[in-house]
Amino acid sequence: MCLGIPGRVVEIRDEAGLKMGRVDFGGVRQDACLSYVPEVELGDYVIVHVGFAISKLDHEEALGILELLGQMGDLVQPEPATLGPGMAASTVVDDSTPEPAPSARGPGGQNS
Repeated sequence: MCLGIPGRVVEIRDEAGLKMGRVDFGGVRQDACLSYVPEVELGDYVIVHVGFAISKLDHEEALGILELLGQMGDLVQPEPATLGPGMAASTVVDDSTPEPAPSARGPGGQNS
């Protein structure tokens, strides 16, 4: 599966004959090759996949995709655990410690 992320071009430069730029992804800025979209200008939105801008988006389409991605992110964010009355977060026990292997147990299933 491939994932292309929309971002806004905030810098364009030439590096040894290759059109390169800096793309802003909601505050995170990364370099990307812009050679596949030679018509792109400062302020344009592009879809970036593994460091390459692969297509140009119009402003409305980019904002729609970014809004949808934000909604998807809200769906996968775990909600804070609800603690019972009188329980502080520091009193939650981590029960992820594995049980000892059966061979380490004594007679009757007791730990030795």
